[in-house]
Amino acid sequence: MTVERGKDWGEPGEVPSDAVIVSTDAEAAELITRFRRSNQTIPPIGLLGGDLARTLGADHHRSLHPGAEATHMRVDVGATLIDGRLRWFVAHLVARRSWLRGRVVVVANAAFLGRWNVAPRAHPGDGRLDVLDGNLALGDRLKARRRLPAGTHLPHPGITMHRVDAAQLDFERDTPIFLDGVAAGTARSLSVRVEPDAIDVWV
Repeated sequence: MTVERGKDWGEPGEVPSDAVIVSTDAEAAELITRFRRSNQTIPPIGLLGGDLARTLGADHHRSLHPGAEATHMRVDVGATLIDGRLRWFVAHLVARRSWLRGRVVVVANAAFLGRWNVAPRAHPGDGRLDVLDGNLALGDRLKARRRLPAGTHLPHPGITMHRVDAAQLDFERDTPIFLDGVAAGTARSLSVRVEPDAIDVWV
């Protein structure tokens, strides 16, 4: 899905003077992490790009800077505990060894993952995370992959999808974890939860 600018959610206004403008999901997550760990209030965030911005209907051709006209939204973030260390993500957590074989888990706050509409029902302001979990045979995996850009890979009998506020994920062996596209180590067990209305964003 794409949350349409100014439709049913979000308010038009000027980007605040203390807003921090970021270009990627990873930059937004790093900003949140830095302020959370120093026990400081997270500043308003202007989104120039990334999967969260795309889900929110950001217009990448518009100028975004303090004082610019934009749309303000209060947005959820995801949190996870990896090796005893709390980490945050704004768009998605991915657990996988390979896209082509083995189990793949996506915990989505945003609908998009790159060019894929991987979690078409995900809404960054609904207080839920969408958890997709699958381990498809190669032929089914390739068919589903062709449908990912349009979000028509779901429903699929080999992919479970749950909308949760918290979940525990367990793996048979150490599995690489990616937060907003950035490698975050490996894990056999993960706790994930949503933090509702955690940040103010402008698109």
